[in-house]
Amino acid sequence: MKKVEISVYGAEVLCPSCVNLPSAKETYEWLDAALKRKYENQPFLITYIDIDEPQKDEEKQKFVQKILDDEYFYPLVVIDGVVVGEGSPRLKKIYEQMELHGYVSQLT
Repeated sequence: MKKVEISVYGAEVLCPSCVNLPSAKETYEWLDAALKRKYENQPFLITYIDIDEPQKDEEKQKFVQKILDDEYFYPLVVIDGVVVGEGSPRLKKIYEQMELHGYVSQLT
C-alpha cells in the first residue's frame, strides 16, 4: 500500500461562507485524529497548508491559488491530488477515498 498524502488547506481567518464551522486548523486536527483512529498502524501523511504562505511545491501552490481565486472554499481537503472536501468536509467521503487507496478500517 502506498502512503497517501492528505493536505488540508486553510487560513487563520474563517472563510466568509464558513461562519459557525470549525476553522481550517481545527478541521486538520479533527481529521488527523479521526484518520489515525480509523486507520491505526496504516501510514499516511497529513499536513496543514496555510494559504497565506507561498508554497514551494507547485501542485500545492496551484490549489492555494484556486482557493485565493474563489474556485474552492477552505478548509479544502485533498488526498493525493484529488479534492475530497471543501468548506465543511465530510468524513464519509474522505474515508471512501482512503479506502480506494487500500486503507482498511480498524474500527468494528
